[in-house]
Amino acid sequence: MTAMKPTSRTTASTPPVEDRRQRKARQTREAMAAAAIDLILERGLSAVTVEAIAERADVTRRTFSRHFNGKEDAALDFTRADGDYINAALRARPADEPPFVAYRNAVGEWLAARETLGGQPYARWQALLRLTDTESALFAAYERIRVDAQDESVAIVAERLGTDPDRDLRPAVVVGAAAGVLTAALRTWARQEHEDARGLQAWVNQAYDALIEQAAGATGSEVTVANEATVDNEVTEDKGVES
Repeated sequence: MTAMKPTSRTTASTPPVEDRRQRKARQTREAMAAAAIDLILERGLSAVTVEAIAERADVTRRTFSRHFNGKEDAALDFTRADGDYINAALRARPADEPPFVAYRNAVGEWLAARETLGGQPYARWQALLRLTDTESALFAAYERIRVDAQDESVAIVAERLGTDPDRDLRPAVVVGAAAGVLTAALRTWARQEHEDARGLQAWVNQAYDALIEQAAGATGSEVTVANEATVDNEVTEDKGVES
């Protein structure tokens, strides 16, 4: 079975019109994030200081601190922006689209937007994700950003379903599965040092194919047996309490 491919649809996540001050702040933030990535890839995480990043971006230490909590946070700012993009696209998907399909198509919109960046940004992104797997401080920062983005996704899916995510597991299950597939694809892609860095789309499609194939392989009888075992255990526990 093949994965659901993204439908062609213009994203609704078009950024709002910026005034001069907002544009300047965004450009400054992007410059610091780019400097952080460049320095970390050039020197290694432990050899990079916040002061060095500020100097490379031609800003003060105070300006850096207004935007970021540390060098890891700055280097991974693109991940936060990616999560915001996916969630904006998810929020804008048609209301009658099943949540899992909506998330998959939101990821497709995000990938289509990234394709316009060219090969070099992809290579830097890939190298930084590869480093994230080996540097605990980077990994911790990455996980915080990822969890925040997924929490927002859960809220969006819950709104689409008209349900309370604190009492209904469906939004968290959908996002956990859909976002987990994307994370698996990203980590696998990042390890492919000798492949074209722009091959991410193929890995994402393959990952969604794998999830659908495995889900389809879970037969009704297997699920029934698992449920019956749970019920039997509960009955046994109840009898133990009564005796």
